[in-house]
Amino acid sequence: MINDVVSRVFLNKRKPGGPFFLVGGPCVLEDENMGFRIAGEIAEITEKLGIPYIFKASYKKANRSKLDSFTGIGDEKALQVLGNIGKQFNIPVLTDVHSEAEAEMAGKTADVLQIPAFLCRQTDLLLAAARTGKAVNIKKGQFLSPGAMRFAIEKVRSTGNNMVMVTERGSTFGYGDLVVDFRGILQMQAFGVPVIYDVTHSLQRPNQDGGVTGGLPHLIETMAKAGIAAGADGLFIETHPEPEKAKSDGANMLRLDKLEKLLEKLLAIRRAL
Repeated sequence: MINDVVSRVFLNKRKPGGPFFLVGGPCVLEDENMGFRIAGEIAEITEKLGIPYIFKASYKKANRSKLDSFTGIGDEKALQVLGNIGKQFNIPVLTDVHSEAEAEMAGKTADVLQIPAFLCRQTDLLLAAARTGKAVNIKKGQFLSPGAMRFAIEKVRSTGNNMVMVTERGSTFGYGDLVVDFRGILQMQAFGVPVIYDVTHSLQRPNQDGGVTGGLPHLIETMAKAGIAAGADGLFIETHPEPEKAKSDGANMLRLDKLEKLLEKLLAIRRAL
């Protein structure tokens, strides 16, 4: 499953003007049926458009504002569902890990292990994820400059694992907002890694007084276009059939039925470049 993504993403075999790759899915795996539905619809769309696709869903959410926020359906069950989704649709799957033990456990199922932005400096976590031999996606901390991501990349590469990519997801701007400096995409590409632009997380409004993260989903198309125009290798888009009912990050998600038209517009921009 991961082989095509490796050849087209990590080995930079995309043709000039060819498609970006997509990392997409729900924020967290809410249940088996929803996971399969979202993965299946996106896989069908991306196959038709010729876009390499990695299914994304957290098998559990460790970083939540409130104690009673939904965190998952159970670690073992969620990882089993992720594995089944990958096999069913012949697509690689990506999930977050938060500790060395989680990296080892999730590495038996997932094709790409994602390091959350708040944990991108955690040396032992980065090394543990790298040593699984799986691809590692490091989200740039909201508190870091693009140049500082070089050190996180070097930690992964020190294990001999060169399948590392990084994700721009915005920088903290005051207490409840994020801004994106698109110069960072080029800066991080200079380290010889694919760079993903996380469209939906960069539109979060974190740390709201009510304990639930807000968002600006009406800007998804605008920011996605900007990311492609800036030369991002891939896009990260969280999507859900009914974002208002999503159990995590619903305030900044793209409605699933809007994804295909958005991707068509983005492909046109990529071809123009």
